Amino acid sequence: MKEIKIYKMKLSDFATVIMGQSPSSNFYNEEGKGLPFFQGVTDFSYKYPNETFWTTVAPKKAEINDVLFSVRAPVGDVNIANKKCCIGRGIAAIRSKTNQIDYLYYLLKYQSIKIQRLGTGAVYDAIKKSDLENILLDVFEDPNSQFQVGSLLVLYDDLIDTNRRRIQLLEEAARLLFREWFVYFRFPGHEKVKIVDGVPEGWKKGNMQDISKVKSGYAFNSKDWLDEGNPVIKIRNIIGDGSVNLDNCSFIDQDVAAKAKDFSLKKGDLLIAMTGATIGKVGLLSENSKTIYLNQRVGKFIPKFEGAELILYCFFMSTNAQNYITNYAGGAAQPNISASQIESIKIIVAARNFYNQFVDLVGPMFEEILNLRSQNRKLAQARDLLLPRLMSGEIEV
Repeated sequence: MKEIKIYKMKLSDFATVIMGQSPSSNFYNEEGKGLPFFQGVTDFSYKYPNETFWTTVAPKKAEINDVLFSVRAPVGDVNIANKKCCIGRGIAAIRSKTNQIDYLYYLLKYQSIKIQRLGTGAVYDAIKKSDLENILLDVFEDPNSQFQVGSLLVLYDDLIDTNRRRIQLLEEAARLLFREWFVYFRFPGHEKVKIVDGVPEGWKKGNMQDISKVKSGYAFNSKDWLDEGNPVIKIRNIIGDGSVNLDNCSFIDQDVAAKAKDFSLKKGDLLIAMTGATIGKVGLLSENSKTIYLNQRVGKFIPKFEGAELILYCFFMSTNAQNYITNYAGGAAQPNISASQIESIKIIVAARNFYNQFVDLVGPMFEEILNLRSQNRKLAQARDLLLPRLMSGEIEV
C-alpha cells in the first residue's frame, strides 16, 4: 500500500482566516433583505447554517463554500456557507487556498478537540485570529489524497442531507394537511357540514386528554447511570426538530431496567420535553434496536386510538401549541409543565372518522420519515467511524 505522507502545517499555510464582525442591530431584519446574518454557533445546523436574520449592512462576509468556524464557546464547531453571508463575532470564515473545500471541512471537524484545547489542556471560551492561524494540523501532502478523502466523506453527508430534505417535505405536507382539516375546517366534504358553536357539527371543543394521556418517565437515581447498557432518553435527547437524538444517551444495567420496565419505549412513540430549554418540543422515536427507557421530566403520549400520536405531532409542531406551553410554564427561569397540564390543553376534537382518514393519509409519510431518520443515524455513525481512520492515513482511499 502506498505510504500516505502527512505534514504538520499551520492553518494559515493552506487557508485564509476572516474573523466576523457584527453589524448594528439597526440593520437586522427577518424579511430576507440583504445577506443572511449568522452570529454564532446557535445558527449552525447539521452542515449548513439556519437562516433566521438578514442584514442590509455586512462588515464581514463569508463566500460560498467557506468553512464557518465557531470562535466562541463552544469553540471548534463547523458548518459550511452554502451562500454568501454576513458573519458576526462568534464566527470566522476559513477559506481554502487550494480549493480543497471538503478536505478542509472534515480536517477541521476531525481535529476540533485539538483546536478547542490548543494544546494547553484547558478548553477555550474564545479563540483569537492569530491563535487560529497558528494551529498546527496534520495535513496530507498529496492534493489528490486530500481530494479523495474529502470526496468520500462528503458522499455520506450528501446522502444524509438528501434524506433530511425529504423528511422536511414529508413533515410539511403532513402539517399543511393537518392545518387545512383541523384548523381551517377545509376537510373533504366540509361544504356540506354545518358549523355549530364555532366547530363543525359532530366535533367539539375539548382537551388533549380526549385523544391521549401523558405519562412522565421513571425517576432514575444518579448512581444508576453507566457508560453502556440499556439507553435512557433524557431531556437533552429531545432536540426540538421532531426527532429523538439517540447519540448521547445515558445507560442503565439490566437490574435497573427491570425496575423501569413500565417505562420502556417502542418505535413510533411520541415524546415531549416537560422542562428546560426545549419544553413543549416533541420527538418521534425512530428506532429501538435496543430496549430504550424514559427518564423523568420527559413525557410519553399514550394515544386513545390508533394513529393519534401523528395528530399530536402535527399539533405540537405548530406555533399555537408552543404558545400554549409557554403560557402554562409561566415564563419561569426553569420552565416546567406537568402531564395533567399537557392533557388539559384546549383543542378542537374532530369526529373520529376524520381522524381515521387523516391517519390513513399521513401514516405512510411518517413511516418513511422514521425510516429516513434511522438511515441517517447509521450513515452518520459510519462516517464518524471512517473520519479518524481516513484523516490519520490509517486507511487509504
